[in-house]
Amino acid sequence: LEAEITFVFCNREAGEDSGSDEYMSLVNSYNIPLLTHSSQRFRRERGAPNFASIREAYDKEVMALLANHESDLNVLAGYGLIFGTKMAKHHVSLNLHPATPDGPVGTWQQVIWKLIEDSAAESGTMIHIATEDLDRGPPASYVSFPIHGQGFDDLWREVSGQDINTLKKQHGEEFTLLQRIRQEGLRRERPLLLETLKALTTGRLRVVNHQIVDAQGAAAAPICLNAEVDYILAQTDITS
Repeated sequence: LEAEITFVFCNREAGEDSGSDEYMSLVNSYNIPLLTHSSQRFRRERGAPNFASIREAYDKEVMALLANHESDLNVLAGYGLIFGTKMAKHHVSLNLHPATPDGPVGTWQQVIWKLIEDSAAESGTMIHIATEDLDRGPPASYVSFPIHGQGFDDLWREVSGQDINTLKKQHGEEFTLLQRIRQEGLRRERPLLLETLKALTTGRLRVVNHQIVDAQGAAAAPICLNAEVDYILAQTDITS
């Protein structure tokens, strides 16, 4: 990629979680500037009943922290917070959502349970610009895959005649079909992000005024990257 990582921001601080601690150690090992501001501590110190009530105040401090660190484009990776108005307008950030552009919104669990409830034919993952409108910012790209057929049909038979709410209560995240769909989506996240960044760094897609446009500057529909992602997955399967 004709790109570089100029900084990493994390809304956790050292010692809050073993996963983020490991991630921050990795960032430091590459000598990438690391900025942190704990959203949990911020909420706790203010005694806020929920994060929504302090979102704008937290974003203001984050924007001040990032003021001296320039970037053309930000990528949200596991950033579980919703942007407030000023943050969304000030920073152009790409977010990854586990559904196609016309698919369900919400957490990955909510998305997949909705697909199961609707007996949907396919699932997918998209990359879009983060806005206040949760999971509905302008989409840049997506990948889709079937969730029926080989490897799925036996699992769908377990759903037949079952009440979706009962399945949620009995199995939760461990429900086999839900996990199978999740795994197929996760396999495609990294190659989708890579190919999307390629499209943006080569000019195939551009971001202008928080909108996705093509090389000529015209409004662009999200590009389907199934072929590119499937090729990467095939090469990975060969070498693994």
